[in-house]
Amino acid sequence: MLQFIPWIRRANLLHILHTSSGLGLSSVLLSSERTSAGLVSNNKWYSDIHSPTLCVDNNMASVQQPPSRQSFHPQTYHNFLVLDFEATCDKQLIKPQEIIEFPILKLHGRTLEIEAVFHTYVQPVVHSELTPFCTELTGIVQSMVDGKPTLQEALQMVDDWMRKEGLLDPKVNSIFVTCGDWDLKTMLPGQCQLLGLPVPDYFKKWINLKKAYSFAMGDYPKSGLPFMIKGLNLQHIGKLHSGIDDCKNIANIMKELARRGFTFKQTGSNL
Repeated sequence: MLQFIPWIRRANLLHILHTSSGLGLSSVLLSSERTSAGLVSNNKWYSDIHSPTLCVDNNMASVQQPPSRQSFHPQTYHNFLVLDFEATCDKQLIKPQEIIEFPILKLHGRTLEIEAVFHTYVQPVVHSELTPFCTELTGIVQSMVDGKPTLQEALQMVDDWMRKEGLLDPKVNSIFVTCGDWDLKTMLPGQCQLLGLPVPDYFKKWINLKKAYSFAMGDYPKSGLPFMIKGLNLQHIGKLHSGIDDCKNIANIMKELARRGFTFKQTGSNL
């Protein structure tokens, strides 16, 4: 009999409505259906709400609620733009260094999920041949940069992508995130100065993830990504010093810090 209890209760409710309202049973059902339809049409979030599932067996009846979605501490930016350059290098310092990989991940400011990706390899001009040390460190081989855009062309591509993603709208508050200050404080301004190129203003403020981590965890990550990944019990993705893989690891670190209640704020500026 337990299996029929919910239906008996519903039948009793319909009987009461039928008796008290003076309406026919079909009118009561129609009114109920219209009310439900109104909930759907008037509440745009309704599709994200799952109704509880009624589970009935011969011994007990219970309502199972769906698992709650993971929530993050509220942030002050609409988007985070994770960036990690790779550049020409050797066992001895190369002058000038030139950017050879230019990746950006666009993260939603509330969910910290990846919404869009910009990625290109860049052809070096001064030191056009990659060293064996550079290839071993970054995984970038000569064929990956030959014939690719120059830095000037890559910067135009980034600007086009930023515009397409709505990131140039003055009402949209976005900020770059890097693992250290080198990318936007030293590398990009230095190469742009060498080539006589202007640095777009959106590259002139950023969040240094190492500083953010130290604020959140009370321990400065001297070894960078490996230290932070280990400290947060995360799994490393891909190859260390692959720009696009480093960006993915930065994104995971940010998500975990946000989950723990950290609010990201600007740490660096060239303005």
